[in-house]
Amino acid sequence: MAHDFRHDPHTAVAETAQGRVRGFFYDGVSIFKGIPYARAERFHAPCPVEPWEGELDATSFGYACPLLDMPKPAGELLVPHRYWIMEEDCLNLNIWTPGCDGKMRPVLVWLHGGGYEAGSAIEQIAYEGENMSRRGNVVVVSLNHRLNILGYFDLSAFGEEYANSGNAGMDDIIAALRWVRENIAAFGGDPKNVTLFGQSGGGGKITTLLQMPAADGLFQKGINMSGVIGPMLADAEGNGEELACAMMKELGVSTVKELETVPYRALADAYLKVRPALEKAGKYVGGRPHPNAFYAGDPSIHGFRKESGSVALLVGSVYGEFAAFAPLAYDRNHMSDAQGEQTVRRAIGDEAADRLLPLFEKAYPERNPVDLLTLDYLVRPYLKEYVKLRSALCPATWSYLFNLDLPLNGGTVPWHCADIPYVFGNTELVATAQEEGVTERLESEIFHCVIAFARTGDPNHPGIVYWPACTPESEPTLVVDKATGVRVDYDEELIRVLAGTMREAMERNKLRQEGQIQH
Repeated sequence: MAHDFRHDPHTAVAETAQGRVRGFFYDGVSIFKGIPYARAERFHAPCPVEPWEGELDATSFGYACPLLDMPKPAGELLVPHRYWIMEEDCLNLNIWTPGCDGKMRPVLVWLHGGGYEAGSAIEQIAYEGENMSRRGNVVVVSLNHRLNILGYFDLSAFGEEYANSGNAGMDDIIAALRWVRENIAAFGGDPKNVTLFGQSGGGGKITTLLQMPAADGLFQKGINMSGVIGPMLADAEGNGEELACAMMKELGVSTVKELETVPYRALADAYLKVRPALEKAGKYVGGRPHPNAFYAGDPSIHGFRKESGSVALLVGSVYGEFAAFAPLAYDRNHMSDAQGEQTVRRAIGDEAADRLLPLFEKAYPERNPVDLLTLDYLVRPYLKEYVKLRSALCPATWSYLFNLDLPLNGGTVPWHCADIPYVFGNTELVATAQEEGVTERLESEIFHCVIAFARTGDPNHPGIVYWPACTPESEPTLVVDKATGVRVDYDEELIRVLAGTMREAMERNKLRQEGQIQH
């Protein structure tokens, strides 16, 4: 069966403030790729794009931001990736829309993961916005911005022109959101109904934007997926003068102006060489947002800005997160509950097992005790505190957990990124999401929560049980799995005890490595 493809002077054409753009039409969706939303000199704030003459070809993805090092492809069954051409001229965005027709559809803007150092708008196959746009009747936008030392390198000690270089990547995102406000109506979107959604570092960027006055009013809602990770995405405190001087010495230059012209690869190599010693000494090494006059800092430390109180949030994580990536030393899929308990006791000892197993059984009665060993303890504790803090400011705050085991290796707890295909309506693109009789239903539940939230600011829809918002005293969590339901404060004690137990274990291991206690 042939698909409906069109590319001609009268199809998928829009007039922006900078000039005319032409994409292409495919099965009911007009697709535009690589539209420049701003321009920027290295370490400087972004500026508006100069208008162009004629028609901009928007049928190819734009450059991605250069990475500090190119990862070796691995783990593609868990998180299917694709890599793209990298260049500093990377301030571009992509749009999927049901029509450039003046209709005021909800707009969803995707912020990619990879912390603040890596990733791109197209890095993962599941980032495609076509299905979401078609099925949800919404406009979907994804964007690239500066990362790592290009986007998060505080040089404010060297002059006013670098005042916010420590957050240049965030300023890029703000520039993109201003572009959306100015232009998205031409693509059938409502500039007054913008929802940000992002996973991992993308979720963290939503929190950062809530703390930046320049982003006020540019978005009305946010979906923070596995992006509350505590120290892993902590602010870059201090200032970058010592880092800059170390890099200049390594590169044989004497001014920041010279750093602006050093080829990126040499700049990155110098940074990678000097960073470890500074990091070990607790000094500023960049690569994350920098608290200053432009950014109020991590809300877990500084509190949420009251000006952000009208922004509704969905905040969630997945059952296994990073723990699910580790290879297992046991076969969880052919194990009785009794065998699972014995495996736990061998792994963490009887004392810890006696504390944790009863709490685990109460919170997750459907799971084998052995799954305690792959339960996330890095994201969920911080997320729970985040939700309490946020709901005190904004009553439109919801919490969820993605709890669906996936068929990798015959059955694996869900890992960091595992929920992305369901949110985009893209499970058809991801092999490990396929399970007969389950995938389609779960995708529908999750997808329609996202679309309902983007439309109204409330994720409830007829396909799920009623999901209450959180309060500082109570966290109703939508636990998404083969029997999706709401569980209220169900894992409070479990997560607290688990996080404490793991901290104790890590401290013991550290002392052993330092030779302060016997093995």
